Amino acid sequence: MKNKSFLAFDLGATSGRSILGTLVDGRLQMKELTRFPNQMLQIGNHFHWNIYSLFEHLKAGLVAAKRESVDLVSIGIDTWGVDFALIARDGSILGAPYAYRDPHTVGVAEKYFESVPREKVYDLTGIQVMDFNSLYQLFALKQAGSSLLEAATEMLFMPDALAYLLTGNKVVEYTIASTSQLLNPRTKKIEPLLLEKAGVSPAVLGKIVMPGYVVGTLTDALSEESELGKVPVVAVAGHDTASAVAAVPAVNENFAYLSSGTWSLMGIEVQDAIINEETSSLNFTNEGGVEGTTRFLKNITGMWLLEQCLKEWKKEGITYSYEKLVHMAESVPAFQSLIDPDHSSFANPASMTTAISEYCRTTGQSIPSCHAGFVRCIFESLSLKYKSILEKLNSLAPFAIEKLHVIGGGSKNPLLNQWTANAIGIPVVAGPSEATAIGNIMIQAKAAGYVDSLQKMRQIIRESVQLDEFLPENNETWEKAYSSFQNITQIRS
Repeated sequence: MKNKSFLAFDLGATSGRSILGTLVDGRLQMKELTRFPNQMLQIGNHFHWNIYSLFEHLKAGLVAAKRESVDLVSIGIDTWGVDFALIARDGSILGAPYAYRDPHTVGVAEKYFESVPREKVYDLTGIQVMDFNSLYQLFALKQAGSSLLEAATEMLFMPDALAYLLTGNKVVEYTIASTSQLLNPRTKKIEPLLLEKAGVSPAVLGKIVMPGYVVGTLTDALSEESELGKVPVVAVAGHDTASAVAAVPAVNENFAYLSSGTWSLMGIEVQDAIINEETSSLNFTNEGGVEGTTRFLKNITGMWLLEQCLKEWKKEGITYSYEKLVHMAESVPAFQSLIDPDHSSFANPASMTTAISEYCRTTGQSIPSCHAGFVRCIFESLSLKYKSILEKLNSLAPFAIEKLHVIGGGSKNPLLNQWTANAIGIPVVAGPSEATAIGNIMIQAKAAGYVDSLQKMRQIIRESVQLDEFLPENNETWEKAYSSFQNITQIRS
């Protein structure tokens, strides 16, 4: 059979890429074609996304794909969650989509709860409450008397809006819609009451389609401009985390995943949403996955802590390679300083090292005295935090969790992966680091009939990428450290 290729557009909140994936003898080969920035536009006091700039970069990706002279089967797009474009009656995109970091939603959720209690919102959606969720963005626009919202007849989440620009067809993909706090995970449909109480017509959102739905083909203009012809565009798992979890190379369902990067997302894949008072109080969320699954997960602060420290040190004229950071962490004594990575003081401090030092001072611990001490503090604290969340997942999961799969950029950190295995007491399997793009591509392959199931997708991925396994060590030492971590984080809760 002739090799088949698929084009993935993987868009993050700071950058994007176009990646070509090709199935060769049952294995996946990948090639990055283009990489481009995605910067928020500040217009007055508001922050927006330049959707037309992104569209231009997508067009450049199409041209780059043509230069590869491959048999291109289809195209898929994944992005970050919650943000959306408003569409006018004539099909025009109204203004520039708001970015989730825009301050217009600050405090809006609490005002919305005057109409629908917080508990009811969570019961209907199973989504953790964050001010920037699409529900509160719409409510904020309504409260502000937005003329754009008044003129809108439809809304499209970011991957759907970009697919619309490529094809001229409008769909609402399930996984990206599930991030909005508008979708009921039990019915897998939009919950009209929530929109009505926000003052927005439920008709603003169209019919939900599942990952693998063919949106349409490239428009005549793009077919000619790119010289690709009428290539289909597939609604993959439009939410980047959903595409990443689809690429977890698990052999069965008894696993947890950790999508590790600037932020960490730890969760399990289940058939039915888990929504109760306990999951609400623990702030767990239920987002849509592939083949009707639910991603039951928790957001955790990740390498943000280290990244902010590195920025400080760079201002001092000091930079470290990745290998050097690992060596540094191993060069200082263990468990001298532990922090709760999710403590509010680390959200966006003027100085991360100062914030960590103050946390340690308040909890009666040694304050890191060198850069290596800060690095070790962060790695150890993340490992122990992962254990804390995994314990909660184990108590809520309908199965025994046997392995933790680490995907994303953090999968390339062998020291953190080993320490995580030590802390949680079960094997850690690291890889793939390019999980999001791989998931995007494999969902396209499934839509085209070259793969018949999620299990087959994962088998191909296991056979196509290098995976590293880390087995638990020094259990007694890490259990003692975890006890200290629990005591410390309770002091500064």
